[in-house]
Amino acid sequence: MNDAAVPEISPHEASELVRRGAALLDVREDSEWDAGHAEGAVHMPLAQLDPLRLPAGHRVVAVCRSGNRSGQAAAWLRAEGYDVHNLEGGMAAWERAGLQVVTNTGAPGHVA
Repeated sequence: MNDAAVPEISPHEASELVRRGAALLDVREDSEWDAGHAEGAVHMPLAQLDPLRLPAGHRVVAVCRSGNRSGQAAAWLRAEGYDVHNLEGGMAAWERAGLQVVTNTGAPGHVA
């Protein structure tokens, strides 16, 4: 269960926030990212999370495969003063919702 202070949002709500300028922060490991990620996401594995590398002044939507690691990242970022949401169900839910998943080359990807 994720920290209650971190709001969770659905894949479609997350997609809308990103469309309106929020940063989508993917905290999965390199192999997971390489298999498929949301186009335009910022990749920063949880162990390498550095808020200074995030776009300043932007709302953040944190995502991992299932929502657990991103919940940890979101709780930490919220404690640091960021306006952050956790993507409920992670990239697995994003993919199930029919939202685009791509590889680094832009080809269709999948959630590993």
